[in-house]
Amino acid sequence: MDALAHVGPASDAERFWPAQLAAAAALALYVTLPHTLIMGPRWLVPGVEGVLLLGLMITTPARHHNQSPRLRALVVGLVGLVSLTTLISLVLLARYLLDGSHTRGHALLFAGLVLWLTNVLIFGIWYWELDRGRPARRVAPAAARLPADLLFPQMTQPQLAHDWRPGFADYLYTSYTNATAFSPTDTMPLTAMAKLLMAIQSSIALITVLLVVARAVNVLGA
Repeated sequence: MDALAHVGPASDAERFWPAQLAAAAALALYVTLPHTLIMGPRWLVPGVEGVLLLGLMITTPARHHNQSPRLRALVVGLVGLVSLTTLISLVLLARYLLDGSHTRGHALLFAGLVLWLTNVLIFGIWYWELDRGRPARRVAPAAARLPADLLFPQMTQPQLAHDWRPGFADYLYTSYTNATAFSPTDTMPLTAMAKLLMAIQSSIALITVLLVVARAVNVLGA
């Protein structure tokens, strides 16, 4: 239990800019998608998400443990909006990849890669946002008593990583390995929410890869 509770020393705030940068990268990737895979006008979703992201960058350079619930709801809403648009684009991609048409085949293959990368970025933010309640709670004085959602290797061997606490890079790496292996690798989910998120992400990644591979065979064999 002591190993699971070890999250390193508490500090006044959690750096938020890595997650902001990942969200901005996801928006940039979304803009590169073909118009057929974008919901509504091309500018609509990136414009709304960009305004929300800009507001967060101005008002919240760091996440304090006494963060406003409304601000947290705004953050979760931003991530949820990007996740929803990505899922819709994946459904549209499946439709165009499975219709048997060879038109714009290479563009659709590129779109599959974009959606896979977006999947990694967005779920990295989800893991970072939800572990132990939220980033702000992980830096609170009572953080060591909060139940962990994800079990990192450093938490099982605290003597090898003194005063260690997961940062955004750790959650992004967890997202990458889960999307690549289609299952947890070195970081294990402990709660039902973490297991559900990993299951959803690995399913999205697997479907994307299968669609892209199948389409690549058709395009290259044509």
